Amino acid sequence: MTESRDHENCMCLSGEPYGMCCGRFHRGAAEAATAEQLMRSRYSAFVLLDGDYLRRTWHPRTAPAELELDPGMEWRRLDILSTSRGGPLDTEGTVEFKAYYRHGGERGVLHENSRFIREHRRWLYLDGKMLA
Repeated sequence: MTESRDHENCMCLSGEPYGMCCGRFHRGAAEAATAEQLMRSRYSAFVLLDGDYLRRTWHPRTAPAELELDPGMEWRRLDILSTSRGGPLDTEGTVEFKAYYRHGGERGVLHENSRFIREHRRWLYLDGKMLA
């Protein structure tokens, strides 16, 4: 399913083709080198309803017992507003973003400051704080 998207622009709006961007992470061919890359790949996983990837990249301490993705949720755009730390040599980082969506004919925006932690050379989503 995702291979057919490899040459399309990535849904995280990086400007790269999906296969060279988030697709390589989703397939397990590479690990995100930064917290922002992980944030972008997780957004794309929400778009694709890829719960397995979301669970694999969620810190076990804060991951939900069950993850139900709503197929009626249409994620439309991701804007990265700021990052703090989260580079290849850091062990923690934050990414502030806005994710625009449509659900049941209504439009909305998820504005969050997400925290990431790097353990055993892998970035993991820890948690997020909703912002107004």
